Amino acid sequence: MSKITEPEGVSTPPGTDSLAAVPTRRVGGRWISFFALSWFGVWIAQLTPVQLLLPLQVEKFLNASDWVQNVLGFGYISGIAGIFALVTYPITGALSDRTTSRFGRRRPWIAAGTAGFAASLLVLGMQSSLLGIGICWVAASTFFCVLTAALTAAISDQVPVNQRGYVSGWITAPQAIGIIAGLILVTALGLSTFGGYALMAALLVLLGLPFLFLVPDAVLPPGVIAALTWRSLLEGLWISPRQFPDFGWTLLSRILVNLGNAFGTSLLLYFLMYGLAVPDAEGSLILLTLVYMVFVIIASLWLGRLSDKLGRRRAFVFGASALQAVAALILAFAPTMGAATVAAGLLGLGYGCFLSVDQALATEVLPDQLSRGKDLGIMNIALTVPQAFAPMLGALLVSAVGDFTLLFLVSGITALAGAIAVAQVKGVR
Repeated sequence: MSKITEPEGVSTPPGTDSLAAVPTRRVGGRWISFFALSWFGVWIAQLTPVQLLLPLQVEKFLNASDWVQNVLGFGYISGIAGIFALVTYPITGALSDRTTSRFGRRRPWIAAGTAGFAASLLVLGMQSSLLGIGICWVAASTFFCVLTAALTAAISDQVPVNQRGYVSGWITAPQAIGIIAGLILVTALGLSTFGGYALMAALLVLLGLPFLFLVPDAVLPPGVIAALTWRSLLEGLWISPRQFPDFGWTLLSRILVNLGNAFGTSLLLYFLMYGLAVPDAEGSLILLTLVYMVFVIIASLWLGRLSDKLGRRRAFVFGASALQAVAALILAFAPTMGAATVAAGLLGLGYGCFLSVDQALATEVLPDQLSRGKDLGIMNIALTVPQAFAPMLGALLVSAVGDFTLLFLVSGITALAGAIAVAQVKGVR
């Protein structure tokens, strides 16, 4: 196997002795800190629009007397963005696997994704038509996929197996903090729509710079991996569940659990406004998000590290999926603010554990280490696409019955099905 060579002035990062080798050297606190900062910027820029800015922007344009129409408008835009994510993730992964830039394989894609994401958010804040909002959100979501595909591949490139649960927790913990931080900043500062998007774009860039410029990325010599063709790309998108059953079950579990979680969270603002009719929906959203955040952080960091220590993944993912199902069923059968607060805690505990440990599990069931960027790109479809389609599907469920009971019931059943799917993984403890 050819060795990775580095240009002058660039050191080889830990664990990249060979392209197909599983990393063995542990990454240090500096690496993890910059990685976590980058993800914090990603999540604050992605989730603040999803939870607050985009729904309010759509609602302001539609000005519909029927609140369900507002939910459907937001859902359709999000669903269209999900279609683009289906192809962006694996294509970005496959291209980054083959990138021979002197700056490294992943770094150019991190830079392009960050710049495109930030620019799309700025332009999105200027839109006053539904078409413009939709086009700009699709662009923002596409560049989000480019950025996160490259960032996720860095775990398989540089982090050893017995550290991946903990490091993956630093994807999850910033997600929880990013949600609450974005909501508080926008509401406390009284920002306009454009001001909110502009602040998110600035934070995305500033927080991502340390990882982009200060963490080395190994350089791929030309000719080591075959050039990408349309045929090889299309063939690579299919990974046989018969030949690689653990990959198939892990992917299915990811789809189901993330879809269940998205059903339970993506329409939360609408649930508070129209389902519970609370006087201060935005304030209540911040409260529930704060509860969610605390439990996500505890679960992602503590349970992710415990999973590394015990060398077990499946039991953690199964339990995390079941907890999310319980949280959703509480919302379905006890739709009160008190019950919603309890459900937010359970959902945070379950989802925090799921995201950190499941990410580690995903890196251990990859069919080919030479194409891990592409294969993790396929795995990432199961992380982002359900979040994109859930508002549209959830809006249709709400529209069908006129309230949120069916939505949360489906959320619980879907998460429980994800738990059953991960239990079928045999090659990882």
